[in-house]
Amino acid sequence: MLKNNTPPDLTINTDLARTILTGFLRTEIGRMGFAHAVVGLSGGIDSALSCFLVAEALGPQNVLAVRMPYKTSAPDSLAHAGLVIDALGVQSLTVEITEMVDPLFAKFPGMSDRRKGNIMARARMVVLYDQSEAFRGLVVGTGNKTEILLGYTTVYGDSASALNPIGDLYKTQIRQLARAVGVPEPILQKAPSADLWSGQTDEGELGFTYADVDQLLYLLIDQRYSPEDLVDAGFPEAFVRSVIERVRRNQFKRVLPLVAKLSNRTVGYDFLYLRDWGT
Repeated sequence: MLKNNTPPDLTINTDLARTILTGFLRTEIGRMGFAHAVVGLSGGIDSALSCFLVAEALGPQNVLAVRMPYKTSAPDSLAHAGLVIDALGVQSLTVEITEMVDPLFAKFPGMSDRRKGNIMARARMVVLYDQSEAFRGLVVGTGNKTEILLGYTTVYGDSASALNPIGDLYKTQIRQLARAVGVPEPILQKAPSADLWSGQTDEGELGFTYADVDQLLYLLIDQRYSPEDLVDAGFPEAFVRSVIERVRRNQFKRVLPLVAKLSNRTVGYDFLYLRDWGT
């Protein structure tokens, strides 16, 4: 049981987190034989934080920030991404994806916003991985722990990356670290949005706030509380059950494609790390 139904404290030591995450980026990118990184910069807080961290880890001259607007993207998304580019002095590129995706949209006139959003997310990843080759840099992820657990990502779209520095931070903690590293204030204050269609917001689409679901996920995942304990602590039972179901059914998004096991050292099961191969 939770003591006195006290809400969990998701406060992090931002100085320590910053040191660990920049060290992670520097070490792992170097270990893979690279010295550069590519980041998709949306104008939101998550990609801004990833860009700040990788610029600190590698030096801004070794980072390429790529803006990839669609014709209906909010104007401030491009402007806010520009604030990050200007603040850090990273290299930058803008590639509009409208002409990439509109022909496919036109083939399916009744296509839903969700389908269009998934196509746009995957088109952006095509651009990022092309620039990964051109810039000789690894694609750095921009997804947070809340989204990863809830499956609020597009497979082979925004969930794709070579490594992710912020994937173990809940959205609440993203805000703390983003403020600490100097992410511009307009980005800190804006409502979270994937900007996939006009008026879209993350919390509106999810049906709950990040503040509420972060507390629930922290107790459920990190602290291993039972659903019954969470209901007793005051979380609505329907909310608890719906979040658990989202985490469960989206497990496939958090792992590599399952490989049928035939040998005694199957990739993803028994062969997980290089261990003694000089890494």
